Amino acid sequence: MGLSFNVRAHLQAGHVIPAHPLALTPKRDMDERHQRALTRYYVAAGAGGVAVGVHTTGFPIHDAKVGLYRPVLELAAETASASLAVSPRPFVRVAGLIGDTAQALREAQIALALGYHCGLLSLGAWRDATDEAILAHCRRVAEAIPLFGFYLQPAVGGRRLGYRFWREFAEIANVVAIKVAPFDRYATLDVVRALADAGRDDIALYTGNDDAIIADLLTDVPVTSGGRAYTRHFVGGLLGQWAVWTHTAVQMLEEIKAWRARGDNDVPRAWLTRGAALTMANAFIFDAANNYTGCLPGILEILRRQGLVRGTWTFDTHEQLSPGQGDMLARLSIMHPELADDEFVAEHRDGWLS
Repeated sequence: MGLSFNVRAHLQAGHVIPAHPLALTPKRDMDERHQRALTRYYVAAGAGGVAVGVHTTGFPIHDAKVGLYRPVLELAAETASASLAVSPRPFVRVAGLIGDTAQALREAQIALALGYHCGLLSLGAWRDATDEAILAHCRRVAEAIPLFGFYLQPAVGGRRLGYRFWREFAEIANVVAIKVAPFDRYATLDVVRALADAGRDDIALYTGNDDAIIADLLTDVPVTSGGRAYTRHFVGGLLGQWAVWTHTAVQMLEEIKAWRARGDNDVPRAWLTRGAALTMANAFIFDAANNYTGCLPGILEILRRQGLVRGTWTFDTHEQLSPGQGDMLARLSIMHPELADDEFVAEHRDGWLS
């Protein structure tokens, strides 16, 4: 982009990073036109980067038989670079990495070759491994690419990772950020405390708790390090929820950052109300009532209704909207207009699709 780029400093500044979905045709081929439109949407909305090849994109793209890992990452990188050429600014590209160590390293090399800055390391393939084995895996991958750590909730493929794990993980020098997404307050605070105890104030905290986005961003967590008492907070988010209504999410984060800059110790009640509304909306988008079975179709349905994708197809033909989920999603923008960005999308959509 013609700019010097310090990924650690950029992430510490705090940004909206959407987890990039995958637009498919009815035949379940990549829909390149709408895939480009999504990337252009995220850039135009003011996102600080995108995460590609993550759960929201669909883990099947990592399968060699599907053969879409490189093409999907390449398309997003090229499209983002072209969009940013008009008005250059720092923009982080995060690549999802999965599988055993050999696969994660192969994917890291692909990502680096395509200009990605760090890897979001999924540990779904390590659910039955010991903490020691997982940490050895993380250290090895971190030798190849800066790591964006990932605490994923068990309901969608993650596993419990306690304080001791994160305390040792924080010793890995090449960790630049951690996405904390266990959907559990105790587990979330374990990560914050572990970073403080390790003295790693240079690792940015990003919320992935789609059920507590605003609460995470507003909360100063009391910690101690070396006898010093201070607070840590989540500076931004890398979220499936922020794959939709991204423009509004960017505005929201900027308002919270401005509130922090003013040094106001009182949290406005309106923020807590908005946080509850966002969590309720997310419950329908992610299909929480059905253990998240309609999560990806729910995200795609919001985008379909805005005209950014053609349908809710994923690689899993059984993965569909749950009964009644579509009706609720149709009403969300009316129920919570303060969360949606329908007007922004409608104004620019034709250009993104051209």
